[in-house]
Amino acid sequence: MKNNTRKRGRKFLRKFTRASVKASQEGKEHIKENLLGRFSHIIDIRLLIVEWSLLVIVLVLLAVTQAFWYADSYSENTFVEGGTYIEATLGEVDSMNPLFATTNSERVLSRLMFATLSEIDYSGHPGIGLAKYISPNEDSTVWTMKLKDGLKWSDGEPITNEDVLFTVDLIKNPVVNTVYSSNLSRVKVSENKEGEIVFELPMPYTGFISALNFPIVPKHILSEVDPQTLVEHSFSKTPVTSGPFRFNALQTTSIDGEDIIYLSVNPDYYKGKILLNGFAIHDYLSREEIIDAINTGAVTATAELSEADTERITTSQFSFKNASLNSGTFLFFNTSSEKLRNPELRSAIRQGINLDEIRSIVPNTVALDYPLLSAQISLSNYPEIPKYDLENAKSKINELRPEDYGHINMATINYGYLPHVAEVLKTKLENLGFVVDLTKYEENQEFFSNVISKRGYDILVYEVELGADPDLLPYYHSSQANGSGLNLSNFRNSLADDLLLGARNATDEKMRALKYESFLEIWASTTPAIGLYQPNLTYYYNKNTRSFSSDASLVTALDRFVDVNNWAVSKDTKNKTP
Repeated sequence: MKNNTRKRGRKFLRKFTRASVKASQEGKEHIKENLLGRFSHIIDIRLLIVEWSLLVIVLVLLAVTQAFWYADSYSENTFVEGGTYIEATLGEVDSMNPLFATTNSERVLSRLMFATLSEIDYSGHPGIGLAKYISPNEDSTVWTMKLKDGLKWSDGEPITNEDVLFTVDLIKNPVVNTVYSSNLSRVKVSENKEGEIVFELPMPYTGFISALNFPIVPKHILSEVDPQTLVEHSFSKTPVTSGPFRFNALQTTSIDGEDIIYLSVNPDYYKGKILLNGFAIHDYLSREEIIDAINTGAVTATAELSEADTERITTSQFSFKNASLNSGTFLFFNTSSEKLRNPELRSAIRQGINLDEIRSIVPNTVALDYPLLSAQISLSNYPEIPKYDLENAKSKINELRPEDYGHINMATINYGYLPHVAEVLKTKLENLGFVVDLTKYEENQEFFSNVISKRGYDILVYEVELGADPDLLPYYHSSQANGSGLNLSNFRNSLADDLLLGARNATDEKMRALKYESFLEIWASTTPAIGLYQPNLTYYYNKNTRSFSSDASLVTALDRFVDVNNWAVSKDTKNKTP
């Protein structure tokens, strides 16, 4: 049996071997005949081969192009979370306690790190901040507010009514000497049984909600600190915050005192999520240094320059945008100066200046004839301002003998278009017969102490913030004609004082408008100032970033941070939501 099996196996193997050899020989002959033997024909069909090859390549390229084309339709390059936004600001940071913020750098830090009871909203009107609501009584003498639920400091402690009452007491304390004291000096503040904070005013004030735009500081950190040493406390260097960002680190960059203050996102911020990982403030001592920082790409943006600086920005990575502000540029007459005490002289000077020519110097601005803005209040009647009449003005001024007044001291700051505007005004005044000495100051503490506070000028060309509420009392009431007040004209008029108080206290909008119309009649006839134009915020920024929306209405330059939650510096490609 085994022998038969072996024989059959050998026989099968021999047959398989012969078949394999035969198949191999036939395969070689087939390849030689049908493939290798036909290579000689390729030359005859070479054109056809090239055409088919090109067709295949075109089809592949079309397929790839279509893939990219359709990819663009369902994806986009958009801003995403991450990155640090670096702003260049002007002025040293001596304290990060918001109650002592005086330089631009300190004000920006205050806005980024500390929330307020009220704030300017996206529409440019006073709205709520930390407050859940802010409500006046019928005559606006009592204002009641309640804090939002769940508010926290950056150290996790709750923000409470105790913090609000503690902050108000500090602000009202004359030892602390903060810029917010004038709004609360005669206001009584208490907590009622319903857990609300009650502000009792000595007289009606319909715009008091704007006065609540002050930063709250933590009682649990500062309650044991002597108010006299408050500015020296460690809180001024490493604060606990309530705003969108919290303090992270400070880096000194030069022997002159320039610093970079690094902020990280405050996870307990009441407005919610922020796209940025952090924000940094690089304080500079001059605008020249800020321009250099932009040109070298050391910063992301700045609000410290004007459109006049555009030619000095050499990098193509930066652009700028303008946003209107509730501010005004004026020529202020120091009415307490013997040289300009006569209202007839001031009126003649206004008539002898071609304001259209002055305004043409500054691009993208709105003419400003009065100290009130249409965005603040709607008035039916505005007083007539005499039209430009050089010969008539000269005639009036010659009757008043300008040579008897000696030299007129004119002051302005060395910023933006103000020096150029002041130079042109100087020429106009000299053409009217005056001898004018113009001084251009750097906008620093020395300027505010020696020029503004002491009213060290006969004429001041300057920009002032007019606010969201049409309240002219700080600028033209007699009580503000002092070193700490904003009455830069030293204007004193008892009837005007009554009208300004009446307008502030009026709860009826029509009555308020009537009082302001009457005040403007006095303002136009006595000429404590000449309205020039409404300035803009010029914001230089890196084109690859996103900052405040152009749709936001700003009252002051600091209001650009109203939508800081949406600012971004990082981009990524993401699929669109179907």
